[in-house]
Amino acid sequence: MSRKRWHLVGLFTAVAALAVGLVTVPANAAGGVGATLTKGSDWGSGWEGKYTITNNSGSSLTNWTLEFDLAAGHSIASLWDGSYTVSGQHVTVKNTWNGNLSNGGSTSFGFNVKYSGAYTAPANCKINGGSCDPGGGNPTTTPTTPTTTTSNPPTSTSTSNPPTTTTSNPNPGAKKNLGYFVQWGVYGRNYHVKNIHTSGSAAKLTHINYAFGNVTNGSCTANDDTYADYDKFYDAGSSVDGVADSWDAGSLRGNFNQLRKLKKMYPGLKVLWSFGGWTWSGGFGQASKNPAAFAESCYKLIKDPRWADVFDGIDIDWEYPNACGLTCDTSGPAAIKNVAQALRTKFGSSFLVTAAITADASSGGKLDVADYGPASAYFDWYNVMTYDFFGAWAAQGPTAPHSPLTSYPGIPQQGFNSDDAIQKLKAKGVPASKLLLGIGFYGRGWTGVTQDAPGGTATGAAPGTYEAGIEDYKILKNSCPSTGTIAGTAYAKCGNNWWSYDTPATINGKMGWTKNQGLGGAFFWELSGDTTNGELVTAMRNGLN
Repeated sequence: MSRKRWHLVGLFTAVAALAVGLVTVPANAAGGVGATLTKGSDWGSGWEGKYTITNNSGSSLTNWTLEFDLAAGHSIASLWDGSYTVSGQHVTVKNTWNGNLSNGGSTSFGFNVKYSGAYTAPANCKINGGSCDPGGGNPTTTPTTPTTTTSNPPTSTSTSNPPTTTTSNPNPGAKKNLGYFVQWGVYGRNYHVKNIHTSGSAAKLTHINYAFGNVTNGSCTANDDTYADYDKFYDAGSSVDGVADSWDAGSLRGNFNQLRKLKKMYPGLKVLWSFGGWTWSGGFGQASKNPAAFAESCYKLIKDPRWADVFDGIDIDWEYPNACGLTCDTSGPAAIKNVAQALRTKFGSSFLVTAAITADASSGGKLDVADYGPASAYFDWYNVMTYDFFGAWAAQGPTAPHSPLTSYPGIPQQGFNSDDAIQKLKAKGVPASKLLLGIGFYGRGWTGVTQDAPGGTATGAAPGTYEAGIEDYKILKNSCPSTGTIAGTAYAKCGNNWWSYDTPATINGKMGWTKNQGLGGAFFWELSGDTTNGELVTAMRNGLN
């Protein structure tokens, strides 16, 4: 999916477990509409909370407003699944996508609070003008501060067990918001399925692509790390639902079991197994010589009884049909259509079959050498990789945004932008509803740069945490905040390093463009690049609503 597979083999990061507890403050408002506060992780300078709103009024709600007061020294750091305003210490939260509640239904919003001094619970909770507490005052059960805290925010190995209640995903049938979860992220990146939940991202996603399976000898295979896939043990503290994996013979563990549990918590969430990527696309050419046999091998692997219930679809990330990626393919223009048709025939109409495809819209470029138009009849949608257009593989520059939405004067290569790619695919007969815009949750950068604006010269790739020339958004937002935008993408110069990346603001603009174009939604690479509270996923969901 990305230009290089982000993988540090054998790197394991040891982190201390943070002992925290979940404290629930019960409340039922007069009139049958109630609100419950659940306090989660507390790291000494901040804490995570969630209000759950339940409608037992006997009739449906079409909207809700919840108010509460924070203690002095406490302030909202972030909030998701609601819109909020603050006046002094008074916080007012209103529904966004989650306003309609049938009788007996519930919804929730989450938030992070930063504070100094001692933790104090919110007070004076009101829901739709009435008290959240049956007595009309403050809750009688006050959350207690966890006895073990740390000065840093909680990591994915926190022993805090998340709530195991089932949560519906937003707006069934709405625009797709798809994210990639990378298998190797459980090592050096220390990013696990549990993080999708604790960040608040799971409730905002419609689909997850699990990256990657391999394609070898013309067949779908698991790659070289089946330990991460289905054998790695998760104890109660690190498991997404707070229940430890089993060591019983035949029990499923690893990422697959964690994804199974996540789907139970979020019934609307779908998971696809993605095959190929930059590193493992070399086998697609051989697969295209016997598409039916390839489809059969994929079916047997994905429908393995040990994990058949985990996956709702298959994603083909062929980089690139009849063109060059890490290796060069000469299978011909029709190969992608033939593979797609065989997969659809084998998996049937109810199983998702998708593909991640190039966004090279240059004249005679990768979009022109394969039959993406005819193939789209067999795919549910295309994830159009509208990022990695420019980067420090051109070591001397010129500096340029790696994911420009449109062309601009001085762009290094015509046809290397999202708009040109989407328009070319439409012209080839691909329905707009089958196109998803791609967003990178990372930046690409150069070093040795003296010019602030795009178009400057460089001496090489800027230093990165895992690989030179690339860095996660969650790092860049603090280490090199954006100073400008071009073609809908942010950029920044810090010292002699120059970076481009997407921010919540630029994502909001791109999601507006996505809706105006009538596209099916958007996707991103990949989840571990986001902040611990999922601010980029939130920006995508809000922008697509």
